[in-house]
Amino acid sequence: MTTMLLMLAASGEGGDASPFAVNFGLFFWTWLVFLALMFLLQKFAFPAILKATEDREQTIARQLDEAAKANAEAKALLEENRKLLAAARGQAQALVAEAKTAVEKERSTAIDKTRHEQEELLERARREIAAEREKALTDLRREAVDLSLAVAGKLIGQKLDGASDRSLVEGYLASLERVQ
Repeated sequence: MTTMLLMLAASGEGGDASPFAVNFGLFFWTWLVFLALMFLLQKFAFPAILKATEDREQTIARQLDEAAKANAEAKALLEENRKLLAAARGQAQALVAEAKTAVEKERSTAIDKTRHEQEELLERARREIAAEREKALTDLRREAVDLSLAVAGKLIGQKLDGASDRSLVEGYLASLERVQ
């Protein structure tokens, strides 16, 4: 705008306008336009610019406060998360230790139960073996008595199968067992 005024002033004088020459008319109108522009800017533009700047400043301050709160909250949540994670790890380790203890207890219980069953089986087998041995010895005695009576009967030439003969032979076999 000032260039335009300079051009008007230069064209009005008709002479060469030097940039260093002082033209009071141009000086006056330049100041008048400047002051009018300043008045209009101060009246209309500066309050709107100042208001927008203050609003923006308040918005930025509010956002900074919110960011600080969010940061503090995030730090608190992070710390709580770490505590929960540590507690969960502790619980997991406790569960693992408890499981190991339970497994070891079950293992020892199973081993004890197996040993007990094995001992019962051995004892039952020993009883059965003893019973079978007694039965076999009884059968062997009976056979020995019958055989002895048959041999003695052949030697004597008569049949020996009476109860007294049988008890005599059984007594003799029992005395042989005691000697061994």
